[in-house]
Amino acid sequence: MLLKDLLEEFILELQIQNYSPRTIKSYRNNNLLMFTFIEKKFDLKNIEKIKTVHIKAYIKFLQVKGNKVIYINGVIKSFRAFFKYAVKEDAIETNPMINISWLREKKTLINAFTNEEVERMMKVYTGSDYLIIRNKLIMAFLLDTGVRCLELCSIKNSDVRENNLLIKNGKGNKQRMVAISPYVKKLILRYVRCRDNRFKDRIIDDSTPFFLSYRFKALTVEGIERVVKICGKKANIRKDLRCSPHTCRHYFAQAQLRNGLDVYSLSRLLGHENISITKRYLQSINDGDIVEMSVRTSPLMNLRK
Repeated sequence: MLLKDLLEEFILELQIQNYSPRTIKSYRNNNLLMFTFIEKKFDLKNIEKIKTVHIKAYIKFLQVKGNKVIYINGVIKSFRAFFKYAVKEDAIETNPMINISWLREKKTLINAFTNEEVERMMKVYTGSDYLIIRNKLIMAFLLDTGVRCLELCSIKNSDVRENNLLIKNGKGNKQRMVAISPYVKKLILRYVRCRDNRFKDRIIDDSTPFFLSYRFKALTVEGIERVVKICGKKANIRKDLRCSPHTCRHYFAQAQLRNGLDVYSLSRLLGHENISITKRYLQSINDGDIVEMSVRTSPLMNLRK
């Protein structure tokens, strides 16, 4: 069977399983690039002919080109999903990915905003204009709930509850709930009032996107990224720190740990597949902060309360 024919079946399966368009695009592109490489280098087009050595040759090619380990591991993840599907559909008997391991990633400290920088950022969007009120709430959501950018775009009216937010389209197609603090709740009330007044001639129901553009359209990932980037520039954030929705997520994670939340609960709030990902945030907190955190959780001091 031709590789490209099975790939189209695989992509259709991902769509049926309700994977995000971004994930589907990534899986398609990563596998197509590998197929092209193998076809040119080894003159192979059929999946039955693909062996571990061919895939390893492509991985080596990516390394020589200077691609980062984290990118190559993402590519390997795409291959694993595709060949697992191929075995399941009896297109091949043996999975060529079985003996291909993840590349070892260097442990790097996760850099996030400081509390002072966050305070400055939350003062940027001040005023009564619809976009200003909306953008302030976007920043609050990102910094105070740790939601991913794509998750924020997917939020519907019915997902915003009294004291929590339901994330239906999380990574890996998982649902989870995150808390809404009184601070964010106040901003929500203000935004909803302003939004409903601006679009009073439109029908807003449970299925309407919660965050709307000036023209009553759902926000895009690029739109939210722009909101954060502009906010960071106006707040005079360090130039060596990327102002993005994911950096807001980093801040949320580190702040929660510093405030005493355990790593297991944080992992659930962030929607991580496994706790090893969450532990990277703990490793990025310096020793001084860890010591200060341990004082607050001192067993004997807490006995005296």
